[in-house]
Amino acid sequence: MKSSVFCFRPTSPGRDGFESLEEVKSSRTPRSSPYIKEKCRNLMAWIGKGGHKHYGSSDFSYDPMSYALNFEDEASRADELPSLNFSSRLPATPDRSPDIKHLGETPVPIRREVAVKSCLAFEGIASGMAELDGSSSADTLLLEIHQILNSCSKSISGGDFSHSQTSVSELVSFLDSVSDAAVSEPENGDAKANAFKILSEIYQFLCSPSLDHEILDALSFELPKSASKFAGISPQCLEIADNVVRQFIQTCSPRDMLSILCEALDSTNKTVKAAAYLSPLISGLSNVFLSIRRRHFEQIKVAMPVVVKVVKVISSEPDSQDTELKTLFDRVVVNALSIQTVCTNMETGENGKLRALIGLYVLQILALVSVSANHLQFALRLASLLPYCGISCLGLITGSSIDTLSRFIIGEDEEDCSRFSSHVHLGASLSVILAQKYDEFARTAKLDLSALKTELQNNQTKKWQAIGMLKHIFSSVDLPWEFKRDAVDFLLYITSGDISNELDDEHNDCSLYMTSIFSALQAVTMIIIYTSDAELRKNAFEALKRVLGDIPNSQRFDILKALIKNNDSSSMVAILLDLVRGEMHRESTLRMSDKALEADSKSCQNTLFWSTSILELVESVLRPVAGGPPILPDNSDAVLSALNLYRYVLMTESAGKTNYTGVRSKNNFQKAYNEWLLPLRILVSSIKAANKNDDDQLAVDTVCALNPVELVLYRCLELVEENLKHPV
Repeated sequence: MKSSVFCFRPTSPGRDGFESLEEVKSSRTPRSSPYIKEKCRNLMAWIGKGGHKHYGSSDFSYDPMSYALNFEDEASRADELPSLNFSSRLPATPDRSPDIKHLGETPVPIRREVAVKSCLAFEGIASGMAELDGSSSADTLLLEIHQILNSCSKSISGGDFSHSQTSVSELVSFLDSVSDAAVSEPENGDAKANAFKILSEIYQFLCSPSLDHEILDALSFELPKSASKFAGISPQCLEIADNVVRQFIQTCSPRDMLSILCEALDSTNKTVKAAAYLSPLISGLSNVFLSIRRRHFEQIKVAMPVVVKVVKVISSEPDSQDTELKTLFDRVVVNALSIQTVCTNMETGENGKLRALIGLYVLQILALVSVSANHLQFALRLASLLPYCGISCLGLITGSSIDTLSRFIIGEDEEDCSRFSSHVHLGASLSVILAQKYDEFARTAKLDLSALKTELQNNQTKKWQAIGMLKHIFSSVDLPWEFKRDAVDFLLYITSGDISNELDDEHNDCSLYMTSIFSALQAVTMIIIYTSDAELRKNAFEALKRVLGDIPNSQRFDILKALIKNNDSSSMVAILLDLVRGEMHRESTLRMSDKALEADSKSCQNTLFWSTSILELVESVLRPVAGGPPILPDNSDAVLSALNLYRYVLMTESAGKTNYTGVRSKNNFQKAYNEWLLPLRILVSSIKAANKNDDDQLAVDTVCALNPVELVLYRCLELVEENLKHPV
């Protein structure tokens, strides 16, 4: 990858707002000073290494080979110009002499003259130094910043790499100390005032008409990051920080600023007010997107995962302030709209991939802004982008639109897939829930909920796909409970009606969706366990039963078995075991009423709940994998339900003189008696004896919890002892 940095001087724009090719070629400032070369090498090394891995292996990474393909050689980049006049408040930079030569080829006297001219940029600031006597902290800081800026100007213009690197580092350290002092003491008015004065001095220095472009280039590597750290101090500092970043974008190469801003975003975790720190940088990326002239898709594709990742980290932090998050989310929405502007300005045949890129980006941003109390405000601004990207309501809830967009822009690149999959499915399912919750969002996004619900009710495959998508809402730890409540209501609606008897195992095989359905149901059980809303708990349980009822018999038991074995809640395991017992009772009733089915005992044994797997399920509770009896009284609910299930199976098989489950075989009787029931009786008796004479409330609760367990346990022991005399 070419690593040299180069910028273009602003001039009076032509009809299209940009300089002509001849003007650019004649006015481009050479970029060959040692300082610039070294900083470029460092930045490209960062890109090659994938950045500083502060957030884990899937964080912001850049492949130096694929990133290099985004850009052509420097010789062919004459038409890539910076966008001009982003803010009317920024002073225009006058034309530079087109015959400035490379400093390395310039005689020493002339180089000194250039350094002197560059220092004229400092005269306006330095003119007031004589009036500062250092009597106040503000005067002292202003004197110091003047000296540091003067040193930077002289060393960079003079080509002294060692001294310029030291001066820039000193400048960064000074700015960080000022911003840290103000951020760490939010009630200190003097610290805030000093920060505003220092940042204003920096901005005034950068806007000086006589400032050499090479100094701007050298400072562009560090100052956007340092200035952004002031953003959380006050709204005034945020405005100046925005202006500083915008000034660099206006005067430097958009391609180089893209890399610089992405590297600055990667430094988020080093700051105290991370949400405020991100805001100027993300706004800067919006301006960069509007400034680039070619290869829009490749360059935007580099920046998008970085933005999503850092915003995700910041929005999930509990100490993030609502005001700062609101500002950050506003900048992120503007970022998405700026990409749409770029796409609109492209020719129709060339913007297809960029439209797909916007679609994935918008879905991720929708997921991120949903944690905000003002989520509707941001969602409405993004809603119009969904039809613009060709995303349909059915495609959102089934995931087909995501697959289409992903294949279009990612293809077979697994690394790209992992970078763009974050929060996309959550955003897609949330879009449908938002449309159900807010009519205004549905109208803006052009999502027809009535047609969607009818389609899902009549198409079992689409319904399973929708259930798999809803799992992203049910399992999210960051979403407000209101979204989970709305998602449960949506699930109840699409599963309304009794179609369980119409299911045909041969033609309604859901094996392709078993994993996603299981994940969704597992997340629903977590809602049942942890919600404090009794109504939500009731609805979630009803939704759980309806989804299970939609699954073919041959696969329903496997789902229930997996839910039981992967749940740590004793109460939830008890509920699921009761559902298993209910399914067995239903099938037993059907078997008795259908003589043809009863005659084919092998078919019943293989496809229905009455199989040897039932005993494995009981054993998983009464004799856990770790060995020995279960922990009591903690697991008393699950143990009681498992004993009731075993008793029901044994009594039903004995009454019908069948042995579908194998429960009546001699080996299974002996196993149940010696390995499950006897150890459990010893444990229950010892715990009750230890707490019998204790008046402590915990002891009383323990005895009360074990009383029903003991009652059913002794009944199971009697049944086993009786059947051991006459095993099958």
